[in-house]
Amino acid sequence: MDEPNVNTQKDNMIDKKGLPYILRYVSVIVKRFISLHLDSDDKATIKRIEEGIEFRGANVWILIFAIIIASVGLNVNSTAVIIGAMLISPLMGPIMGIGLAVGISDNQMLNRSLRNFASMVVISIMASTLYFFISPLSDAQSELLARTRPTIYDVLIAFFGGLAGIVAHSRKGEKITIVSGVAIATALMPPLCTAGYGLATGQLNFFIGAFYLFFINSFFIALATVLISYYLKFPKRAFLDAQKAKKVKRYIYIFTTLVGVPSIFMAFNMIQETSFNSNAIRFMNDLETNPLLENVQIVGSSREYSRKESTISLVLVGKPLGEDQIENLQKKLPEFGLKNTNLVIRQPIAGSEIQISGAFMEDLYKKNTELTQEITEYKTKIAQLQGEIIPNEQIAKEIKTQFNNICSFSISKMLYTDIQTLTTDTIPTAYVLWEQEPSEEDMHRLEKWLQVRLNLKRLKLSNSIRQTE
Repeated sequence: MDEPNVNTQKDNMIDKKGLPYILRYVSVIVKRFISLHLDSDDKATIKRIEEGIEFRGANVWILIFAIIIASVGLNVNSTAVIIGAMLISPLMGPIMGIGLAVGISDNQMLNRSLRNFASMVVISIMASTLYFFISPLSDAQSELLARTRPTIYDVLIAFFGGLAGIVAHSRKGEKITIVSGVAIATALMPPLCTAGYGLATGQLNFFIGAFYLFFINSFFIALATVLISYYLKFPKRAFLDAQKAKKVKRYIYIFTTLVGVPSIFMAFNMIQETSFNSNAIRFMNDLETNPLLENVQIVGSSREYSRKESTISLVLVGKPLGEDQIENLQKKLPEFGLKNTNLVIRQPIAGSEIQISGAFMEDLYKKNTELTQEITEYKTKIAQLQGEIIPNEQIAKEIKTQFNNICSFSISKMLYTDIQTLTTDTIPTAYVLWEQEPSEEDMHRLEKWLQVRLNLKRLKLSNSIRQTE
């Protein structure tokens, strides 16, 4: 009898177990690799977050210092300074406490978290307002302007920062808690500082936009904490009184609904607006190569989002477009995902394109001429300050009779800047090349003689010696 083939036996085993077995095996390996349950510690996590809820003493001062540092960073448009402030910010405790309290149905923790959260917000806004009130820099930089209107990216930063925070806290060790705190501070500190800027400068639109962004971010950080606490099955708070337990849960659900539903609706609206802006930019970029606009130049554009009907406005010069051409452009909007969008064209009246285009070019030429004149004036001033050369020929003859050790010299007015005070001053400067090292008396005598000869109140003398091989 022939011996059985070993390879055939292996093939039969694989056939019996089949693809479902392989998929189950891979699934087990993947679950073990990405599982959050393996190293989690629910009791230690709850205790750790409870301790972080308290906001008093040193935490108050650390937050004030961090807010002022972040305000300085926003004021001078320095991303590095803002990040530095986030490293010391204690913002995440009360917000994560709110999320955890909802997740484990703990009414007392929720009350404490809300009180400390309110204190944190008031202190932060007061600190940033005071800084911007006394700051000599009042212009809104790009870092400030970016925090006055929420976008979907701000929501994503807050939500995933919140996920990082609660996942880090749920581990048995605290090795990555500080890093997760920075992720949360990224979403919270700049809006708070910008809200203070709005109050200090009397720009309520800045305050409302920035505080709204802070509120949205806070909610999504808390929401991330709730979701992870559900996923990791943190123990719910046990009530001796079933009626009280039901009442507490009802309050928590009502609060979550009142805060959550508007936030989710606003986040959805932000997604829609971000999508509209992105599609509108693609549409306007496509117009640059559209043959319908071959004899037309786009000199201005704007877009305005609305849930009912958005608008894209174009300002054109050149040959006016006909109604059929405008209608064709309008029909292209859905191709770029721009439904419920109206295209507004502002252009010269038919038959007057030459005059309007000529007027536009004339105005452009006039502005260009004025700009050229200004540039010429500035160049003249710079030449007067830095490059005004004092005539040297006659002086050279006189120096030759008195200082036979001098090889060459140059005298000009130079602009000096003090590094410490950042002040500038124009001082006549003489550069002298000596044949041999001069004596102190010769240098002093030359300096005094040049001041008298050129009628100068001040003079700097720069000496050097000819290098001999």
